[in-house]
Amino acid sequence: MTLSDRLNQYQPYALTLLRLMTGLQFMEHGTQKLLGFPAGAHGGPLPTLLLVQGILEAFGGLAIFVGFFTRPVAFILCGNMAVAYFMSHMPKDFFPANNGGDAAILFCFVFLYLVFSGPGLLAVDNSRK
Repeated sequence: MTLSDRLNQYQPYALTLLRLMTGLQFMEHGTQKLLGFPAGAHGGPLPTLLLVQGILEAFGGLAIFVGFFTRPVAFILCGNMAVAYFMSHMPKDFFPANNGGDAAILFCFVFLYLVFSGPGLLAVDNSRK
């Protein structure tokens, strides 16, 4: 058995771990905007656009974490992150390392991957089949 064969058997577990951690991290960005936890740069009342973004991040992250409607939610969040990158980060500088948009790009492409891969193991979606 080759190393690739051995690693392939763990692919569903790695996908599940990727989905869980992505959901948690994304949810954290939402709770930071909506609840001020963890404490961050957004203090006081939020502009409407950030409020909507906070709702998408908190509830979309939760849906990704539990694996609920993973593919459609990931599709929406992928597009959301692409728009967020081009509206908020790209105007500052061309390079993501300089404009603070590397997380937005990573989230965008992880969500795109989840659109095609599905949720993996331990997902509400798996009980709805």
